[in-house]
Amino acid sequence: MEWFFAESIGQTHLITGEDAVHITKSLRMSVGEVITICDRNQTEHLCKIERITSDGVQVRVVSENECMNEPTVEVTLFAALTKGDKMETVIQKSVELGVHAIVPVLTARCISRPDIKSAAKKQQRYQKIAYQAAMQSRRGIIPEVHDIIELKEAGEMLGNFDRTIMFYEGGGKPLKEIITPSDKKIAVFTGCEGGFGENEVEILENHGAVTATLGKRILRAETAPLTALSIIMFHTGNLE
Repeated sequence: MEWFFAESIGQTHLITGEDAVHITKSLRMSVGEVITICDRNQTEHLCKIERITSDGVQVRVVSENECMNEPTVEVTLFAALTKGDKMETVIQKSVELGVHAIVPVLTARCISRPDIKSAAKKQQRYQKIAYQAAMQSRRGIIPEVHDIIELKEAGEMLGNFDRTIMFYEGGGKPLKEIITPSDKKIAVFTGCEGGFGENEVEILENHGAVTATLGKRILRAETAPLTALSIIMFHTGNLE
């Protein structure tokens, strides 16, 4: 069943914009077919299409249930900017795996260094990718993709996390020795193609980060965050 999002929804609801176009043009749905709309309170609304007009797609709520698709742990991914469109892949797959939020980070070795205007465009593109991935994977929320920030600024955001994990090619502890059942909010840092510098490791360690390893092999910048998220979700029982 097709999945959509809305801030709030009454007994009837009008879907407009790109979602309406998607329903009518891409999916070619018609009156009488059903979709699911998830609201900001993570409530699933099973809806039947009542009317399709130039104004949008009007639906009526048939039933409601609590969305149970969100992980029990909130993982915020602080991912160093990668070159090309790799970051788009990281965002898409991270959302599918259950990431709570994504913060693109500029580190010393990042090749991609967009100016203010380009960074704003990238953030909009990234958020759209997160939205589409959340629809596809039937998430209860749309993970937020934050503005691109510097590593020092990222370090200053870590006070509200139960655990901060930095994946470093220089070595560290296995994830199973770091994560505990009481961890509900986890920050994860992954590097760009050139990895992290020693001074950057020191900056994050000073903010409470623990360095971790993903094994003896060096993973690509776009592979590491997805591997890390998969392991975290597995060890917290969110891939069962």
